[in-house]
Amino acid sequence: MSTDKTDAAFSTWYIDPDAEDKMADGHAPIWRHLIDLIVEKDLSAKSVLDFGCNQGGLLRHLYAMRPFQKALGIDIAEASIARAESLKGNLPVQHQVGSSLLGWDGEFDLAISHEVIYLIPDIAAHATDIFRSLKTGGVYYAVTGCHTNNPLWPKWRTLVAERTNTVVQDRSITDYAKVFQTTGFTVSARKLEFDGFLPYSESTWTPDFADALDYYTQMKIVFRLVKP
Repeated sequence: MSTDKTDAAFSTWYIDPDAEDKMADGHAPIWRHLIDLIVEKDLSAKSVLDFGCNQGGLLRHLYAMRPFQKALGIDIAEASIARAESLKGNLPVQHQVGSSLLGWDGEFDLAISHEVIYLIPDIAAHATDIFRSLKTGGVYYAVTGCHTNNPLWPKWRTLVAERTNTVVQDRSITDYAKVFQTTGFTVSARKLEFDGFLPYSESTWTPDFADALDYYTQMKIVFRLVKP
């Protein structure tokens, strides 16, 4: 596995591949809560994109809760995409290694990314790429708690840099909103406000349990971006 963080693709998001499976398990209740927040209820005739899909868990949860017609999961982590493909079963999901949506113009009704946008070096190019890939009236839900308004961010940005094959970016909530609006999206947002019980764990990301509770209820932001 390459450890050059400037590479266009790598094997796994975490430097430690074992951490990849644990990440999927930890995100599962958050994904289910996020799906509940999605305004679009009937996806049976819809095409869905998961940008930065990792091992494909979000799309599998989405299909179980709101079956869609077809979906694409895309990620730059090659081993993660291979794992996603092996786990999809008979779901109408295609997986692709990369970060470009070239060739998918006007394809998707719904796009989702979870804790991905803070890792993208050129967020304006990403916004344009997503905008082009959506149908007119299509919606992009971009979720992140990794922004400069988060008081935990100074510590976390160091941990992300040390433990992953990615390069972190420093942006505020307003920075994201301005870029998406400039691209042409109608921009709105809300706090994730996770309303379930959060299991206690001795996490090195949030060793203080109070911080974890604040993060999942107050710090994670869900952008709802509509292509007019």
